[in-house]
Amino acid sequence: MGRVTVNEEYCKGCGLCVYFCPKNILQLSKTRLNAKGYPPAEVIDMEQCTGCVFCARMCPDSALTVEK
Repeated sequence: MGRVTVNEEYCKGCGLCVYFCPKNILQLSKTRLNAKGYPPAEVIDMEQCTGCVFCARMCPDSALTVEK
């Protein structure tokens, strides 16, 4: 099992992490914006995370950290 952490201030809401997550456990926030006005990525089901690191590798801003 893995653990994904999102640095919301680095996230620009591009959605690449959401698109590449094989377990579909990420989404862009529908209720919050970061200081720059972007909807940050958020984890919706941490229990399903396999720690594959696809989300962190795809993020152009290094806003995600994955721990195994």
